[in-house]
Amino acid sequence: MKSFFSMFKTSAKEFKSIKSMAITGSFIAVSMLIESFSIDIGYTKLNFAFVAIAVIGMLFGPAVSVFAGFACDLVGFIVHPTGGFFPAFTLVAGLQGLIYGVCLYHKFSVHPIRVKGKDITMYLRMVIARSLDVVIINLFINTALLLHYGFIPKAAYSSAVVARAAKNALELAVDLPLMFIVLPVCLAAYKRTVRSSAGAS
Repeated sequence: MKSFFSMFKTSAKEFKSIKSMAITGSFIAVSMLIESFSIDIGYTKLNFAFVAIAVIGMLFGPAVSVFAGFACDLVGFIVHPTGGFFPAFTLVAGLQGLIYGVCLYHKFSVHPIRVKGKDITMYLRMVIARSLDVVIINLFINTALLLHYGFIPKAAYSSAVVARAAKNALELAVDLPLMFIVLPVCLAAYKRTVRSSAGAS
């Protein structure tokens, strides 16, 4: 439990780093760009903006990724003010950031999990993080909020749940390989940047 709370303390220190904030801002912008190309399909939509939040959570931890989730939702509404503003969805966006920060931050070298000598810790944690996001956020919370705000008629609720479940199951099959490619590349690039900065100093 102590290490859990210390993770937030360590993550909060990233707010003091200009480099961390610059990288976070860049990925928030990337998230906004990806979000603008989302495709609406009935009761849900397809987009991969979560990858940017996952990278922020992996690099800078839950404190920063919660902030990034809030920022993405608020900036997204300002840039694309379609419909009304619903604070509940902003809170959910922060929760999404929390999931990635808690699951991915500074966790790959702690208690490594090996299969046939290969360390699969990073990939296993990606699977857990994305699965939690899909099930808790996309399927349960967002569906309930859509029903609460009247975007889904009560008569169509069961159909919406089935449609969203099918969509999320299919999307998960695409999301995970994408994460397996993007996140290790971003982590390696960030580590090289940190090493270069340390060497220069």
